Amino acid sequence: MSTQTIPKSRTWGGGNSPFNVSYGKLMMWVFLLSDAFTFSSLLIGYGAIRYSNPSTPIEQIESLDLGFGENIQEKFAAPGVDAHHGEHFIPALRELTVFSEHQWPSPDLVFNHFPFAHGLHLPLIFVSLMTLILILSSVTMVLGVEAGQRGDEKAVSKWMLYTIIGGFMFLGCQAWEWTNFITAGATPWANPYGPPSFAALFFLVTGFHGFHVFSGVVLNIIVYINNLKGTYAKRGHYEMVEKVGLYWHFVDLVWVFVFTFFYLI
Repeated sequence: MSTQTIPKSRTWGGGNSPFNVSYGKLMMWVFLLSDAFTFSSLLIGYGAIRYSNPSTPIEQIESLDLGFGENIQEKFAAPGVDAHHGEHFIPALRELTVFSEHQWPSPDLVFNHFPFAHGLHLPLIFVSLMTLILILSSVTMVLGVEAGQRGDEKAVSKWMLYTIIGGFMFLGCQAWEWTNFITAGATPWANPYGPPSFAALFFLVTGFHGFHVFSGVVLNIIVYINNLKGTYAKRGHYEMVEKVGLYWHFVDLVWVFVFTFFYLI
């Protein structure tokens, strides 16, 4: 009885590998692809609910005659009263039916706060600042990855630290925005600005993204500490910085879609 010997060969024998990346990078791409499906589902769901509710008529918004930087407190509160945004502004707009459970609120009238500018009408300025912070943190991450490719250990530490600071700044801004939203009376089950689904989706979508930002900051801190210990220099490569960088860029990209869907549409 003869036996046949099967020659040993590589699994891929058709030329250059179609996945010219390491296993770790490939798995990070697979994870990001699956996460993209999750965020897409949330945003598509938001879009469906958003357009099932009528928008606030532009005539109602124009009738308020709110100028950029105008003091809302003086316009809607009693003279000399230092009241919170929700104590006079929201009830006044509900009385005018600008805020109504039957129509989707205008983001310009909901997200018009700014720290240390109490009472001023500054539509979407604060969330634009949040977006700028996250974009700049993506730039510092790019510089950190580039430094790792050059093997510059000190530069990697510097840019990773700046990225971590940017992440904490974004999370701090989001905490401030959530605090104002909750103080105004918004919960996942109630919304003084309009339909309850508006507040529920706000907490769900921005909270889910905020969790990703927090996770990214934790990963960046781990990479930063390992780099200070010289772990990657001993390995002879800084691939871990690149893998964490992919995740951080994904988080930044998703925020662009969240910003567009939730704050602009």
